[in-house]
Amino acid sequence: NNMNKFLEKLRPLSGSEAPRLPQDPVGMRQQLQEELEEVKARLQPYMAEAHELVGWNLEGLRQQLKPYTMDLMEQVALRVQELQEQLRVVGEDTKAQLLGGVDEARALLQELQSRVVNHTGRFREFFHPYAESLVSGIGRHVQELHRRVASHAPASPARLSRCVQVLSQKLTLKAKALHTRIQQNLDQLRDELSRAFAGTGTEEGAGPDPQMLSEEVRQRLQAFRQDTYLQIAAFTRAIDQETEEVQQQLAPPPPGHSAFTPEFQQTDSGKVLSKLQA
Repeated sequence: NNMNKFLEKLRPLSGSEAPRLPQDPVGMRQQLQEELEEVKARLQPYMAEAHELVGWNLEGLRQQLKPYTMDLMEQVALRVQELQEQLRVVGEDTKAQLLGGVDEARALLQELQSRVVNHTGRFREFFHPYAESLVSGIGRHVQELHRRVASHAPASPARLSRCVQVLSQKLTLKAKALHTRIQQNLDQLRDELSRAFAGTGTEEGAGPDPQMLSEEVRQRLQAFRQDTYLQIAAFTRAIDQETEEVQQQLAPPPPGHSAFTPEFQQTDSGKVLSKLQA
C-alpha cells in the first residue's frame, strides 16, 4: 500500500512527456526521502530474514561440496606417497645397482621409468571417479538448494530458476576444468620423472648420483602435490565467490545497506524511479 502510493507520486517523473517540475522541489525530495525511510523500515524485517535464510542455505551448499574437495586432496596425497615409495632410489640395493656399472644402472633406471608410467596411469584411474563424483554432486546439491530456497527467496520463480541453473553450470565447468588441470599436472610429472631417469647413468663409466636422483624425485613430487593443492583450493574459493554472487541476486542486503539507498540529488529521474522500484 505504502509502496504503491509512493510510486504513484513518482509516476510523472517517468512518463514519456516532459516532467512537470514541482513548485517546491526541495520539499518534494524531503517528502520522498521520508516516505522511502518508512518503506525501508517496513521491509527491513522481511529482507533481513530472507537474506539470512538464503545465506544459510548457500552455506549449506558450500558445506555439502567440501567433502568432495577434501577427497580430492586426500587422493592426491595418497597417490603421491605411493609413487614416492615406488621410486625410492636411495637404499643399499638400489645404490649398489646405480654405482655397480653402466648396465646395472641403466636397467634400474629403465625399471624406474616403467614404474613412473605405470603408477601415473593408475593415478589417473583412481582419480577419475572422484572428479566425476564432484561433478554429479554439484548438480544434485544445487537442485536441493533450489528446493530449499524456493519458499523464502524474494526473487521470482523464473529468476530463482535462472540463477540456480547458471550456478550449476558455472560450478560444473569449473569442476571439469579442475579435473583437466590435475590430469595435465600428472602428465607433466610423468614426463619430468621419465626425463630424469632417462638422462642419467647412461654414459660409459659415469654412474648417476643416487642422492641427487632421489632429491630430484622428491622435489618433482612435492611440486606436483603443491600445485594440485593450490588448484583445488582455488576451486574452493570459486565456490565461495559464485555462491556469494547468487546471494546478492536472490536476497540483496537488507534496507539500510548503502546499495539500497537512492540518491535523490541526481538529475536523471528515470534512474531515481528505477532504484525506488527495485
